Amino acid sequence: MAYGIQVEVWGDRALFTRPELSVERVSYDAMTPSAARGLLESIYWHPGMRYSIDRIHVLNPIQFTNVRRNEVKSKALASTMRTAVTGGGKLPYINTKDDIQQRASLILINVRYVIEAHFDLTDKAMPEDNPGKFKDIIRRRLERGQCYSMPYFGTREFPAHFKAWEGPQSPQGCYASDGEKDLGLMLYDMDYSDPKNITPMFFRAVMRGGVIDVAGSEVFR
Repeated sequence: MAYGIQVEVWGDRALFTRPELSVERVSYDAMTPSAARGLLESIYWHPGMRYSIDRIHVLNPIQFTNVRRNEVKSKALASTMRTAVTGGGKLPYINTKDDIQQRASLILINVRYVIEAHFDLTDKAMPEDNPGKFKDIIRRRLERGQCYSMPYFGTREFPAHFKAWEGPQSPQGCYASDGEKDLGLMLYDMDYSDPKNITPMFFRAVMRGGVIDVAGSEVFR
């Protein structure tokens, strides 16, 4: 049996990067289901439960702006770190002065969503675990503003504020009276069933009256 929750999230900036545009980062028009799941897990995560995103309600107008950010073009590999620790080699080092590069990004501004999701128990749930227990924990954490790690919108430099949705059961945003808008193919999530072959999954995101129905969409691999 699934147990539903509604969480309101908002922030000044967001970047839900399109994977097909990797050099200059460009955001999707709205939050992706994988980003929504990650945000909920940053508030409360337990191996005995699993979140599934049902709907994403877009409350604020979709607005973009261009920014330039300093990034590094290299990365420290985990394998190099392990070799240095176990074999006494040199620790990986990145000289930001030499590796720095400036990239443009097309990001969202002034975002506000209501994430409608549910959770199911997994086979890792302990005998003392039950849905009522998890739902009470999530409710208390939302009321107190507690989280395991700071939630963010796509990248950690864009933090997200959150609270339990206190409005009507069906949130009404600025697109409530609009018809259908096709947002194109959007990243749904990553399939981790085979750790050696992690596969991205996509779905066609269609916003109807400001609502992206994730649960009712077909997923493509």
